[in-house]
Amino acid sequence: MEHAPIHPPSSTLHPRRILVRGVNWLGDAVMTTPALLRLREKFPAAHITLLGPDKLAAVWQHHPAVNETISFAAGESVWAVGQKLRAGKFDLALVLPNSPRAALEVFLAGIPQRIGYARPWRNWLLTQAIAPRAGAVKMRKRSVNEIRRLIAGEKIGNGKLAMGNPQAHQLHEYLHLVAALGASPEPCAPQLTVTADEIAAAQKKFGLENISQPIFGLNPGAEYGPAKRWPAEKFIAAAKEIQPPTNCAWILFGGKGDLQLCGRIESEIQNSKFKIQNLAGQTSLRELMALLKLCRVVLTNDTGPMHLAAALGTPVVVPFGSTSPTLTGPGWPGDPRHQLLLTDAPCAPCFRRECPVDFRCLNGLPVERVVAAVLAAAR
Repeated sequence: MEHAPIHPPSSTLHPRRILVRGVNWLGDAVMTTPALLRLREKFPAAHITLLGPDKLAAVWQHHPAVNETISFAAGESVWAVGQKLRAGKFDLALVLPNSPRAALEVFLAGIPQRIGYARPWRNWLLTQAIAPRAGAVKMRKRSVNEIRRLIAGEKIGNGKLAMGNPQAHQLHEYLHLVAALGASPEPCAPQLTVTADEIAAAQKKFGLENISQPIFGLNPGAEYGPAKRWPAEKFIAAAKEIQPPTNCAWILFGGKGDLQLCGRIESEIQNSKFKIQNLAGQTSLRELMALLKLCRVVLTNDTGPMHLAAALGTPVVVPFGSTSPTLTGPGWPGDPRHQLLLTDAPCAPCFRRECPVDFRCLNGLPVERVVAAVLAAAR
């Protein structure tokens, strides 16, 4: 059994150069921004560097808590990353991911103070291993047998996972870590920044600069898997109902993996009385952020662009199925700008990529309810 190392209290440190080992997924990265803002508040004069994968480097441009980024390519060795970090001469490393690799990177860099959560196979790599946060709720994938028993009416485990408890949200996990450095653990809204010039450039590139209608976004994909995707035919039906009373212009967002899905939605809507601009697979990350900022509201599944939009100040409407808004919902927990929609499916959240039964959690969410939520959020 590993033991946390003996260390002086981190709250007495006065680091000049801080390395934050960032997380590896887009939505998770957005949820770390309150902790980064609190870290900047605690150490206003420190130089803060964010280390993360190449695919997320653009997220941190213009962010008020980050001075610079260091990124690594997919497949780049831990030894190469550690060597890259040595030149930074960092005083302190804050390790946000829970993996042994993330702790090993900062250990190999020779950073004298290394703080992260206590986890198997890595505590000896840290100078301060933080115990799990009281009240943390684990996202545990339900078994097929458990799902069937819940549907049959049995009461199992923690049911709806502390639904409605704002302290259960993932952003508190990151705030708890910065609190070990003396920063405030109080939550603030996730925050990202795009400039007016970036918005204007995206409008020009995609022919949106002369649109006088309000722009609404549709984001029907979800990289995690189909258990997070409200059915495409329902996105189509909702878009057709929302357009006449709002006179909105629709933008369809998605990644390269969503081309077929977005193509189907585009085809169905273009055959109605209005058009939709399909930008799936065409935007850079910064362009996506600029266009999400431009939207009056975004109807989206629980996925990375949902978190981006909310952190940029755009209201989102989100059908939740296999995941929990209590744990990973967009924005500040309880933010009234966002409409987070759930059914009463007893097996949700199951945290599975694919539904092993009848997909009742999202099939049971009617188009009319989503339409009403979008209209309310757009006011």
